[in-house]
Amino acid sequence: MKRELYDYDIFPMVFPVGEATEITVKPLGRHSAFTGDYRIVVQRLDAGSLGYDFAKWNHTDYDVTPCEDGALRFTYTADVECEHFVRIYKDDKRILQLPVYALAEDLACRIPLRGDLHMHTCRSDGHEDPATVCANYRKIGYDFIVVTDHNRYYPSLEAQKAYKDADIALNILPGEEVHVPLTNVHIVNAGGTFSVNGLIETSPNYTETNGSIEGRSLDGNAPATMSREAYDKMIAELAASDLCKDCPENVDKTWYAVCCWAFDRIREAGGLAVYAHPYWIADMWHVPEAFNQYILRNHPFDAFEVLGGESYFEQNGFQTAAYYEEYKAGNVLPIVGSTDSHGSTEHNRNGDICSTIVFAHANERADIIASIKDKYSVAVDTISKEYRLVGEFRYQKYASFLMENWYPVHDRLAAADGEIMREYYVGDACACELAVMKKKSDAMFAKYFKTTK
Repeated sequence: MKRELYDYDIFPMVFPVGEATEITVKPLGRHSAFTGDYRIVVQRLDAGSLGYDFAKWNHTDYDVTPCEDGALRFTYTADVECEHFVRIYKDDKRILQLPVYALAEDLACRIPLRGDLHMHTCRSDGHEDPATVCANYRKIGYDFIVVTDHNRYYPSLEAQKAYKDADIALNILPGEEVHVPLTNVHIVNAGGTFSVNGLIETSPNYTETNGSIEGRSLDGNAPATMSREAYDKMIAELAASDLCKDCPENVDKTWYAVCCWAFDRIREAGGLAVYAHPYWIADMWHVPEAFNQYILRNHPFDAFEVLGGESYFEQNGFQTAAYYEEYKAGNVLPIVGSTDSHGSTEHNRNGDICSTIVFAHANERADIIASIKDKYSVAVDTISKEYRLVGEFRYQKYASFLMENWYPVHDRLAAADGEIMREYYVGDACACELAVMKKKSDAMFAKYFKTTK
């Protein structure tokens, strides 16, 4: 975290363009107290250095003295969406610089939520149980999480039930990694209210829960299940239908039919249908190149997992390149980044390599899904210390500001909250402690983000 963020607080950090906004700069300790007279200069980051003639006019000046509580306050109206520097001078010497960000109308009504839409627990091939995974990822700083065990939806419901009697800040969404017969393509059902795996009576989700509706549905509602024979017949009919009539010779119609069927079922469940890691090297590329190009161009899915799973370049690098190739062709895909993790502690080298920042109206299942579909998201690469971002440039600029200035502050509270979640799960903390942390988290968003309705 930047040194100045240890010594000073500035809020709101983010506010709408065109709205007069009172900004507070508060010392965090006697060592950083303000005394006497100060000059504050607010400058737009996008206007260039002072050597550029226009930039000479790129500032708003204020003469201020500390308020009774020791803070400096001024009212600023931003005229364009970008990062702005709040520069504080004493005796004509600059002593402090703190950034803030102004947002245009469509973003100013949203808050940034960091999360993961693809991860595993010990209910499939992960290490820890679902509730522990959720607590550990809250400690890392996640605002939402989707447990997506292979072939299994019920572990995500197990995670929700573990905290059902507590008011927690972390939003735990239902989900699964879909592995239905007749294709090797991996698909993520993020947030759907019923299991796609569980629709087929030979699936682990069906057999391990004795076909119970409670094990394959969030709300007790799900389509009727089918036998493997009925499933095979249905897919054969889809592969022979108009759905697949334009598939080139080197694109397997059965695979495409299965994918489209699964994507449609996820949408029927109100979930986000995610096309996952085509360039994962599972002996060879996980998805044949011809099939990958065809499905990216037609995008029957809701979102492309552009980052996730592995730390080698061939996966995330190639997926990023494929995303921008499609972008260049005018095919702008909704994107997510996910860990695809199988362990939630530091002993898993890939435990926090990728994530998603979603710009949503609220930390709610339906809104997160809708915001990603509407392309209000960026994928975050944290494989190395120097993070990387994938997505539209406008969102990258904002997300970079958040990574540098918001998340270091946010994650300190989240780390404490996640530890209390873990203690609650093992019986060493009470629900009231989690409720306090939830109120603090809500208050933090309200403090740092001045949003419009």
